Amino acid sequence: MKHILYLTALISILSSCNAADDDNAPVTPAISYEETNYFFHDTSLYTEGLLVHNGQLFESTGSPDTFRKSLIGINDLKTGRFEKKTVFANKRLFGEGITFFKDRLYQLTYKTQRGFIYDANSFRLLDSFTYRNKEGWGLTTDGYHLIMSDGTDTLTYLDPATLKPVKTLPVHENGFKRDSLNELEYIKGHIYANIWLTNNIVKINPANGQIVGRLDISPLAFKASMKNPDCGEPNGIAWDSTTGHLYITGKLWPYIFQLKMP
Repeated sequence: MKHILYLTALISILSSCNAADDDNAPVTPAISYEETNYFFHDTSLYTEGLLVHNGQLFESTGSPDTFRKSLIGINDLKTGRFEKKTVFANKRLFGEGITFFKDRLYQLTYKTQRGFIYDANSFRLLDSFTYRNKEGWGLTTDGYHLIMSDGTDTLTYLDPATLKPVKTLPVHENGFKRDSLNELEYIKGHIYANIWLTNNIVKINPANGQIVGRLDISPLAFKASMKNPDCGEPNGIAWDSTTGHLYITGKLWPYIFQLKMP
């Protein structure tokens, strides 16, 4: 009987130690948000990039199926319609992230290591460029550089004039590499990124690559899936610096959600 009591006590002590260890494990702070509105979104759009420019919500899409095209256009939040501005005639090209820098619109492609430059007003194709990253995923700007993701744990900073890399930023979370960085948005001095195939958006400190916050948008993904069971993962972050609204959507989602963060 004493042996049984001793064993029970030992298990209890070990369990307490393990619980204490778990309590001391670093946890990424959660970022709270409030859903303030939602708008209809074209469910044929395979979202790869989302941003606000001059008060309009731009979106870029990919073309994973033969019946889809890679587009860049503007979402009319009042009507839910998508106004097409550019389209790839070559179906081999898969559109990815976009960003505006001065009077230019820049776009990445998935696996062809090519990017495109458009006039920001007429959307006329001006030029193309190449990059060494095996893939192109998300794209944003800090006002000085273009910042791209490629699905790994490293962000690449490009010189907007030469489109050549000037530095890289390894991203880590609680001491571990954080890969699968996807669509990007630069908000108030931090880089926000969708984590591919998850319902998480992380907040990255560009000074050291440390993830300092996390948004769990599972409730939004659930609402989207209830309306369209065929929708994919979240992949769209757009910040409106004028209103302070954050817009969130995903691949084939029926909604664009408007959020407020503290």
